[in-house]
Amino acid sequence: MTQPQTPLTYRDAGVDIDAGDALVDRIKPMAARTMREGVLAGIGGFGALFEVPKRYKEPVLVSGTDGVGTKLKLAFDWQRHDTVGIDLVAMSVNDILVQGAEPLFFLDYFACGKLSVDVAAQVVGGIARGCELSGCALIGGETAEMPGMYPDGEYDLAGFAVGAAEKSALIDGKSIQPGDVVLGLASSGAHSNGYSLLRKILQRAGAKPAQDFFGQPLADVVMAPTRLYVKPVLAVLKEFGSKVKGLAHITGGGLLDNVPRILQPGLQAKLQRDAWQMPKLFTWLQQQGGVADTEMYRVFNCGVGMVVVVSAQDAQAISQALTAQGEMVYSLGVIQGCQTTDAQTVVV
Repeated sequence: MTQPQTPLTYRDAGVDIDAGDALVDRIKPMAARTMREGVLAGIGGFGALFEVPKRYKEPVLVSGTDGVGTKLKLAFDWQRHDTVGIDLVAMSVNDILVQGAEPLFFLDYFACGKLSVDVAAQVVGGIARGCELSGCALIGGETAEMPGMYPDGEYDLAGFAVGAAEKSALIDGKSIQPGDVVLGLASSGAHSNGYSLLRKILQRAGAKPAQDFFGQPLADVVMAPTRLYVKPVLAVLKEFGSKVKGLAHITGGGLLDNVPRILQPGLQAKLQRDAWQMPKLFTWLQQQGGVADTEMYRVFNCGVGMVVVVSAQDAQAISQALTAQGEMVYSLGVIQGCQTTDAQTVVV
């Protein structure tokens, strides 16, 4: 007969329910700072409840989901956990913004092998900050502790944003035509794209996080969080409405692949390479990696995080309005016809 064994607990299997509860207690005040009109029930229930504000006459819900990509590997290696949550929010809310949507609420998914309450709280603190900066409520999420699924000290993130826009005010790019002007809004750095190549270049260059990079620690420059364009762009949309013909978030695929997503077949965005100054980070990455120009424009935002397409007659007024909202605005080029059936971007 087998001898009785010591009873097992979930903690013995690697899951600490008490740590999860402690994290929820840490998160609640952070989430409370993001509350806004429409929230009926937030963190703590099985499902969050949100009522679309009654000021919308014909609301269309616009949703987006994304992660942070391999930028997280640097967060692990360099112990930089406080800003990747901002990246997480920005990647989704900037996406739904391009269709004219106001972000309403956000949910996150945090998965790890062993839960560190301090690390998770730093990450969620960044998520809450991103929600505050974009005016959306952090109303729910999931923390999953899964022993054996992730190496020690690592985690993964996913985020989900839901916004609303008036049906009559949706931005789809269909009114864009030859002669329109392409404006660019400056990025804050590499945002959350191209980090697999970026990390490869850092490795080749033997770069260290604390080394001086034009007066700043390299880690500060590389880990700068994604810029949130929500409030400035929404303010301009409120003022100019349909005069903003198209918006493109410059994420994976860079300038070459993202701008054509809002163009009709037979159109191309012709951008002038000297219309904006590429930030030192991208110049350094290109030099250290020997990266070709076309590859740079396909992988990185190269200093432009959002593109705005307007008519030539409205370009100055809208540029000035965006500048007044705190954005650095570049006149990148023009829309013109092309011989190909597919829309495209060219940088000349």
